[in-house]
Amino acid sequence: MPNRRSVLKGSLAASAGLALPTELAAAPAFARSGRPSASWGVQAGDISASSGLIWTRSDRPARMLVETSATESFRRARRWRGPLLGPGTDFTGTTPLHGLPAGEQIHYRVTLADPDNPDRTSRPVTGTFRTAPDGRRDDVRFLWSGDIAGQGWGINPDLGGYRVYDEMRRLDPDFFLSSGDNIYADGVILPSVTLPDGRVWRNVTTEEKSKVAETLAEYRGNFRYNLLDENVRAFNAQVPSIVQWDDHEVRNNWYPGQILDDVRYTEKNIDVLAARSRRAFSEYFPISTLGTGDRAGRVQRVLRHGPLLDVFVLDMRTYRDANSPDRQPDDRVGILGSEQLRWLKRELARSRAVWKVIAADMPLGIVVVDGATDFEAVSQGDPGAPLGRELQIAELLRFIKHRRITGTLWLTADVHYTAATHYEPERAAFQDFAPFWEFVSGPLAAGGFPANKLDGTFGPRPVFTHAPAAANASPLEAPPNFGEIEIDGASGDLTVRLRAQGGSVLFTQMLRPGLVGQ
Repeated sequence: MPNRRSVLKGSLAASAGLALPTELAAAPAFARSGRPSASWGVQAGDISASSGLIWTRSDRPARMLVETSATESFRRARRWRGPLLGPGTDFTGTTPLHGLPAGEQIHYRVTLADPDNPDRTSRPVTGTFRTAPDGRRDDVRFLWSGDIAGQGWGINPDLGGYRVYDEMRRLDPDFFLSSGDNIYADGVILPSVTLPDGRVWRNVTTEEKSKVAETLAEYRGNFRYNLLDENVRAFNAQVPSIVQWDDHEVRNNWYPGQILDDVRYTEKNIDVLAARSRRAFSEYFPISTLGTGDRAGRVQRVLRHGPLLDVFVLDMRTYRDANSPDRQPDDRVGILGSEQLRWLKRELARSRAVWKVIAADMPLGIVVVDGATDFEAVSQGDPGAPLGRELQIAELLRFIKHRRITGTLWLTADVHYTAATHYEPERAAFQDFAPFWEFVSGPLAAGGFPANKLDGTFGPRPVFTHAPAAANASPLEAPPNFGEIEIDGASGDLTVRLRAQGGSVLFTQMLRPGLVGQ
């Protein structure tokens, strides 16, 4: 059997069609001579009307320098001195930008400078993004999805890699909402997988993807894996992201305090693994609430995108209680934790945006199991009055109704199929809430799964469902899915489109301000 290093070398050589720079195959090693390189690309994140974050990774110690301009020629460029990139952050870093003009296309380029010889610089890597508008009449359009490199389906060089990212890039959205499971740290990527019909799926793989992630280096390698794909790098350079996390950034169905009973892991304490993953997560994405030093910042945050839209990014993983049969009549922790729930109520009440998107990393009414008796998401299949984690969601929905907060809708991924669900109090066991919609899309690059059943506590009505018949259907059998939201600046009308790779629109729903329950 080949060892891990020979598998890495062979797989990268087999994927020559992806045009991977040689620096990517060599990372994280770096040479002592020559110029720094930013071949892992650039990303922009958490863009507002006047600010944003720019990310890159070097192949060696280097000073990050950013220039911004209103034109691709970089005339009258503004220069930003970024951090010194080194092994403490796996040679990654972000540079904050402030004082940007609202509603404008911003061009930027990142250069890396040798700290011992500032005249020795890398080739510039360019990117672009649009700042959030400050006027009501500006349209807003964004995409969302999740679940990347799951169930063993990785970067397939025979297909040109993650082609869905190229398709999303061509739609040129204002931003992309990544709804979690950005990696599968507990999922091995093998060089090849034989499909039920005899076809062979080939993967680019790496040493870090040949086992479950436990060390900080292995988690870093998992986040780095998707950047091997040129479609992802091109997408990142054009479309800014809002990123949240879920379970597979650490391990399937994890919760705080869990002690693993899994022979694949030598480290059994999930809190130790989560801390390592959280650090790597903060290193590989530009997220405004994740600070420096011990990287102890929050994932939950509000991104305000002009008068039409606020995005409330939840963390349904870090503060939850243990997975269980979830039928307790009192649950003060729930899936959000009490502090996050108070934060969400406060921010929703403060919002003056026409639309308030609640970006959840797990669905509300879809039943997601964890083993034979426990449950992973909010609902547990009992259609009666709220129990367990449902109590916290009922409290939130009641608050939204009684505070007359309009324009809320929920977006998520997680379940590896796409769906539109309308929640109606007249159908529900718990009725003290206003009607609302939940839209699910995904996966981007993972196995497809059949639809789960719905829990009747909050009165869900399945308006549309698109799911494969068999579990873990490959991306060849179940093409990737993503969602699109478009808000008309003149009317405020919001249109949801659930899309599949290949250009097809599977489902469309138009919503009007103040009439979400229609």
